[in-house]
Amino acid sequence: MAPRSVRVALLAAALAGSHAMSVEQVPAGMRLRGGVDLGKIAQSVTGVFKGVVSGGDKSGAESAGDGKVSFDQIRSLMEAEKLSDSAIRAFQQAYEQLVRGDDGMISEKIISPASDVPVMAEMKSAPVSDERAKQLLDQTVVLKLNGGLGTGMGLEKAKSLLQVKETDTFIDFIAQQIISFRKNKGNVRSMFMNSFSTSADTKEALKANPDLLQEGWEVVQNKVPKIDAKTLQPAKWPANPAKEWCPPGHGDLYPALAGTGMLDKLLKEGVKYMFVSNSDNLGATLDLDLLNYFVESDKSFIMEVCTRTEADKKGGHLAVRTSDGQLLLRESAQCAGEDEKAFQDTDKHKYFNTNNLWIRLDVLKEVLDAHDGVVPLPMIKNSKTVDPGDGASAEVFQLETAMGAAIESFKGAGAIVVDRARFAPVKTCADLLRVRSDAYLVTADYRLVLSDDCNGKPPLVDLDTKIYKKVAGLDKMLGADGVPSLKHCEKLSVKGKVVFEKGIVFKGKVTIVNSADEWKTLAAGTYENQEINL
Repeated sequence: MAPRSVRVALLAAALAGSHAMSVEQVPAGMRLRGGVDLGKIAQSVTGVFKGVVSGGDKSGAESAGDGKVSFDQIRSLMEAEKLSDSAIRAFQQAYEQLVRGDDGMISEKIISPASDVPVMAEMKSAPVSDERAKQLLDQTVVLKLNGGLGTGMGLEKAKSLLQVKETDTFIDFIAQQIISFRKNKGNVRSMFMNSFSTSADTKEALKANPDLLQEGWEVVQNKVPKIDAKTLQPAKWPANPAKEWCPPGHGDLYPALAGTGMLDKLLKEGVKYMFVSNSDNLGATLDLDLLNYFVESDKSFIMEVCTRTEADKKGGHLAVRTSDGQLLLRESAQCAGEDEKAFQDTDKHKYFNTNNLWIRLDVLKEVLDAHDGVVPLPMIKNSKTVDPGDGASAEVFQLETAMGAAIESFKGAGAIVVDRARFAPVKTCADLLRVRSDAYLVTADYRLVLSDDCNGKPPLVDLDTKIYKKVAGLDKMLGADGVPSLKHCEKLSVKGKVVFEKGIVFKGKVTIVNSADEWKTLAAGTYENQEINL
């Protein structure tokens, strides 16, 4: 009879084959009676079984000589594009999770709700003195995530060039926020994380404010190869090779800072604190009280969160890993079907991530050094086609990471509940209509804040996505000056092709329906708690 170790290895191989995985995908911790760890033994067995490579079929996954799915081809491809070693190692981490079959799921059984999260509005502290403010600002940098093109809204340019209020764009607001802050509170560094697609547009838009284009004004987001869903190797699309690549998500912040040398440069210049937010969230500005709290708390990483409402139930939430008390972020894609009810229970899981983050750069450097230059982040797998405009093109995986997920990689990380005024993102045309309306006001320092008339709750806006998914549809609805009043509106629903006249006021809950195929006009006037059929 063969030695026990050989028999176990053969069993591990057979088990892998029966589950359509390579033996190196058998998870560590899968044990036989007697404590033998099949996963560990499987790692020593070579050969790839069905589902990864089929016989000698060259269309299957490229394999290294020992039979393992190889990262070598991907590495060579990324090196040829002159991507940094930090970017390559970060993508390798995500790719290896894919090959192992990690689904990134976070079970309700291993977490508990986040509780006792401090509330900024309840903090009682003395105003930050001018001397203290200067000391803090000398060590701080503000970074805006600005890599999105807004293609989902029908744009072919940087999303931040979209007009928000009258002719002012997101970039105009951000520039004025920084200029106002420097004028009234103190000098602070600012920078953007652009993508290859937004860098030139952003630079052109900022030419009117040359002080914001000083050396170090940007880091450019990396790109990563799309992965063929069948072969687990880089997807090919000779008709347009640019479509073989995709952005890696805003978790790329960390390898982008490291790989460009910007992290080391900032630390050398004495910059210790970074505030990060999305460029489409104009409520997220540098706040001296929050900065002071972050510094005095000695936290390594702080996530700004807001209290979830029914409208937020499908978004990710903050939780605590019960095994070690570490805060973590669970996104909807990381929630199994059986946990969906608990996931959407806003009384249980009370807080969502605003994507406004405060990061200690010296601790970020320590995390990178401790993990071979990578911040450990769970992989997010998006199933797409290699050509988004061709549903018949090859199926691919786009691997992304989220920067907020780093909260579980920073020891001593924390969260703080902030006012909803610090969360006013624009992801859809419904969001854009809401912020263009009088439900949001512009402050003297160019912040976009919810009107007091809304009593702390922004109006819900539900637009027919067949008509208003893209900005062109919204522009048709609003015409030259048809932005309605929403500050007293609880919910607005629009179904069908509707044009708003100038001077419309919505109050309470209003539904407008046009079942015809042609555009119809809603006359000026006040509409309150009613359904209108045109």
